[in-house]
Amino acid sequence: MISQLRDLQHRYADVLTVIGVHSGKYHRERETARIRDAALRLGNDHPIVNDRQFRVWRSYAVNAWPTIAIVGPDGRVLASHAGEFSADTLAPVFDRWIAAYDEDGSLERRAIEFPLDLPTMAPGVLRYPGKVAVDGERIAIADTGHNRVLIGRMSPDGLRADISRVIGSGAAGFIDGFDAAFHAPQGITFEGDTLYVADAENHAIRSVDLATGAVRTLAGTGHQVRTREDQRAGALSSPWDVVPVAGTLYIAMAGIHQLWSLDLSTGSVRAHSGSMREDIADGPHASAALAQPMGITAGDGRLFFADSESSAVRWSDVGDAGSVGTIAGVGLFDFGDRDGVGDDALLQHPQGIARHPDGRLLVADSYNDALRWVDPVTRAVTTWVRGLHEPEGVACGARMAYASDTNAHRIVAIPYDDATPREVEIVGA
Repeated sequence: MISQLRDLQHRYADVLTVIGVHSGKYHRERETARIRDAALRLGNDHPIVNDRQFRVWRSYAVNAWPTIAIVGPDGRVLASHAGEFSADTLAPVFDRWIAAYDEDGSLERRAIEFPLDLPTMAPGVLRYPGKVAVDGERIAIADTGHNRVLIGRMSPDGLRADISRVIGSGAAGFIDGFDAAFHAPQGITFEGDTLYVADAENHAIRSVDLATGAVRTLAGTGHQVRTREDQRAGALSSPWDVVPVAGTLYIAMAGIHQLWSLDLSTGSVRAHSGSMREDIADGPHASAALAQPMGITAGDGRLFFADSESSAVRWSDVGDAGSVGTIAGVGLFDFGDRDGVGDDALLQHPQGIARHPDGRLLVADSYNDALRWVDPVTRAVTTWVRGLHEPEGVACGARMAYASDTNAHRIVAIPYDDATPREVEIVGA
């Protein structure tokens, strides 16, 4: 929706002013500093109202996220729409109203500029990093805010990343080859001499040849799926993370509340789990309901995923005849910050997940600014690290874990025997 608003804002720059109203579902996303960072991270350049008590929401009779309201120059609400939309669909509506107000002379044609706020913490080498991946000494970082991926090797003490390849021009784009461009890359994973990338804002799955640095698009068209024609053309919807299992790349498809699979030998993609209904409901792959899965890992014949909008940690069988289950999490509006077992535990919009060699799951509990251990067998949830800044990604190495401390624009390393995060020095980027 953000990209669609941005498109409309640019098309009608002299007559349309976009004002965001943020009525936050989660307690932590009602904090102004977090809203500011989220806006900057997503490239918003319009003013945003923090409607933390839902007063604007109620005054416009809103009952769903997202909702758009079109207000005329006289202050009247001309139309409203709940749910996703495309700029091309709304453009004729704007054209009709603009013509009518032009005719009666009440429309003032003047672009209004709003200065951007500064982020809570200033970016450095990294800008709002998303996911991080490690494989032995190798490390890859989705430098999401810089539209690039960094690949390198860790120092023996695990606290310095020597970057050997910077993949991506830095400008948002959708270009393959040696001069590649990404748009807000997120999930990354090593598989032999290939790095797979969930290029979220391009709605595409890309691969990086680690020997040459060449980028190739494996799935997706660069546009979000909205119509049957888009679907037939192979469009995807906000792929957020990826994990390879036995020749298949599994995708956390956040935009349509599903897990997908990509056959790496044939290039075919299809839904694996989820009915596209946004909810937390267990059951067979096709009938289970997911809610914006944003992190995924695998082990022991199962996929484990962070189901962000249900504040849950869940699993899905790799086999086609399998099903989906829940380790921790209860409902779309059941969230908080509490350790416990199964339904007694509460998380708040987790976005990252990784599997430790001993089988435990490490979860980036993003809105609680914490890392938490989740035992998939006992269903116990235990807080390990606190005091981060909305971490989005985690990875488990042999001696320590790594997390993208997203709003602090850094990667931190945490030894397993010491819950003290240490900033990783990024060299050569």
